[in-house]
Amino acid sequence: MRESFGKYTRERVSDIPFDVNDPVYSTYKEKVPHFFGQAVYIYSFEKQRMVYASGWEDLLGYKDKEITLLKIVSSSSKRHFNFSNELNDKALQFLKTKKEDLDKYSFTIEVEKIHKNGEVIPLFSRVGVYKSFKGNILEVIGISEKIHTRKLGNVMQYAAYGPEKNGFEDTLNEQLFNELGISRKEKEALVLASKGFAFKEIASKLGVSQSAIEKRIIPLYKRFNVKSLPHLISFAYDNYIL
Repeated sequence: MRESFGKYTRERVSDIPFDVNDPVYSTYKEKVPHFFGQAVYIYSFEKQRMVYASGWEDLLGYKDKEITLLKIVSSSSKRHFNFSNELNDKALQFLKTKKEDLDKYSFTIEVEKIHKNGEVIPLFSRVGVYKSFKGNILEVIGISEKIHTRKLGNVMQYAAYGPEKNGFEDTLNEQLFNELGISRKEKEALVLASKGFAFKEIASKLGVSQSAIEKRIIPLYKRFNVKSLPHLISFAYDNYIL
């Protein structure tokens, strides 16, 4: 079962690192900003390999010249493997249907990765389209940093961004292995519910309809096997969602 998650992505990315002699690498080395504590990669679907990487030895123990996209997507911890790989698959499948403004799409995820030495490292990662041409994704960029401030639970938190009313996050919500994840919009509503606001008040604060709030919160009962809103809020605290 494990191998089925992420299959779409793993069939489309390689285990080939960047080529230090490639002019593209030299260009990105000068162009791409790098901040302390962050690791960055740029992967080319044209060249089927990394074209740039920086900061990975400090983060996951791999030298920049040996890190590959296949290593990154395959290194999620056991409890986060299914969801993180499903997110990669569904995001790529969604973007394949889009032909405009591809560089405006990205998603974030909080995920545990396995360090080269076997240590579990909690990361906040953002992946987005870096370059496209005529509706095709040419390059993607990923930026990751270690989460220091809190623990991660069994439920993964993610968000998707794109042009207004693009439906990216809503589509992911419908298609993902949802019992293992909670989206930005769902958490946003749940945070307000945990503060005692009624659904109608939450809707007013977020500028949406009450039914929209119900569609964000009520499905969480079944997803997380809880019976009531107080039970859901308790579950969320226990799993470091709140």
